[in-house]
Amino acid sequence: MPARRNLSGYRSMWVLVMFDLPVVEARARHDYARFRTRLMGEGFTMLQYSIYGRWCPSEEAAFTYRRKIRAMLPPKGEVRVLSVTDRQFGKMEVFVARARERPEKRPEQLLLL
Repeated sequence: MPARRNLSGYRSMWVLVMFDLPVVEARARHDYARFRTRLMGEGFTMLQYSIYGRWCPSEEAAFTYRRKIRAMLPPKGEVRVLSVTDRQFGKMEVFVARARERPEKRPEQLLLL
């Protein structure tokens, strides 16, 4: 029977991908769209324009996604990858039109023991 276990906010990680990619030429737009589509295919969600994030249950899982991102880098532009603990991510302050919002919550994780 599946068991739900509360994972430590210090062990689980968020992988954040921030990028500025050229979109002037047709080929560059294609590379941008492909990179973005592949990120979403790996479970990343848009947090803000050109900033995507994905929750990972461990640092080992975060490393796997960082490796996948390196393999899909477009030929031009700048991409930054940052990993932070779930605890650090939860301390983020988010404002929408000056109103404070809560940061995204980690997804519910179902673990098989």
